[in-house]
Amino acid sequence: MSNTNLPPGFKDMMEFGLVEALLGRRSRRFFLGAEIPDGVFAYKSGHSVLPLTELENLLVVGACAGNTSWHHMICRADLYAPHLSNYAGAAGGRTFPSAAGFHTSMLFFTDDNGVYVLDNRDAPAFAERSVDGHLEIVDLIDDVRKRIRKIQDGRLKLPPAVPHIEAHNTWVVNHPGTTLVIPVADLAQHMILGLCYMLQNNYVLYDDINRCPIPGIERFGSIVDTENVWPLSFVEQLTMGEAAAELSTSCFAGALMLQAMGLGGWMFDGVSPHSLLGASGDPDVPGLGFRFDVDERWSLPNVTGLEGVMEGFCPPHYPDMRAAVEAVYRRKFGEGGPFSPLTPGPWKDSGKVRSSAQRHSEAFLECVSIQAQYVYDTFGKFPGTVSSIFAMPYLQAHHLDTGFYDTFYKPGSYLDTHSAHIERWHGQV
Repeated sequence: MSNTNLPPGFKDMMEFGLVEALLGRRSRRFFLGAEIPDGVFAYKSGHSVLPLTELENLLVVGACAGNTSWHHMICRADLYAPHLSNYAGAAGGRTFPSAAGFHTSMLFFTDDNGVYVLDNRDAPAFAERSVDGHLEIVDLIDDVRKRIRKIQDGRLKLPPAVPHIEAHNTWVVNHPGTTLVIPVADLAQHMILGLCYMLQNNYVLYDDINRCPIPGIERFGSIVDTENVWPLSFVEQLTMGEAAAELSTSCFAGALMLQAMGLGGWMFDGVSPHSLLGASGDPDVPGLGFRFDVDERWSLPNVTGLEGVMEGFCPPHYPDMRAAVEAVYRRKFGEGGPFSPLTPGPWKDSGKVRSSAQRHSEAFLECVSIQAQYVYDTFGKFPGTVSSIFAMPYLQAHHLDTGFYDTFYKPGSYLDTHSAHIERWHGQV
């Protein structure tokens, strides 16, 4: 992308300060073309809907989940020094943090033209940082563009109605002209990585729900203290909490970018994750199209993956949990993985750094596998008490109708970037 083709608003965005974004962030929901039909805020926009341009979409999506060169990884732990910590799932970093560098999430988004996935979870660094730590945002935009894949034509089939969208959001979410950003986490993979983390730190699971140890765990006394346990319910809460933090910081990064660009929008959770992913049970609401299962043991459907796009690390996408564990091992230690000596990195001797991580032994893999398989066999899914695939929160971006705010709010309800956006980004007064 050439700097000469960029609108003046791009320069404004680059000069916008972080503190200003933090202090100026607000949920600004009313978009060009919107209408609130009744109540104290009854108002009909006098403007036509204005979708985000390709550049605007790329900047928002890039802010939410763009690659930001190499992940630095965790340097040391007493329990297994001098080995490098071997927790990470990806070699590249993104715009948001991920627990121990697991990076199990992928980003989807929709606009009037289609539904897309940003396929960069395992991407290498798109560029090396300069000596002052700088990355060129125009290069990031180019990288985001080439890693976006269209998976559906037209806007996401998620009607603006209860129960798919909560009542207070039906007038605004996923309407024509808006861009809805949807980060999605693979909790199955996240929990496998968590079990690896536990075993590396001398812990194993205990099924506190059924009040029993994992059958066969005593066979691994040579590599772990099998009496040193974490309760299953805690581990699965931790898995969801860590993944939710990953998704939330992704959306928050995007929300800060909205302020710098002068776009309206907000991060929120007022959408049914089952309807959004495709597990509503209504054939007219296919959502993202993820497959799901139901079982009399579960209170809710269990979403497991989208074939060829984002397949959860659990059956039916793998024949059993041992196969899923082996896939995690390949992601970590195989080609392009964070612990392959052939993967480049940010260090002066990246091969030496990456190869200093302790590789998982056969006994290690088997110990993780029997714990994961026990959970799957006992509960019929993995993880056992939360969904295999998880989505929440989300981010919506749209063009702000400042007239609504001028009508109902005191001055200062939006930023100078919002006032100037149409002129500076679209050349209209």
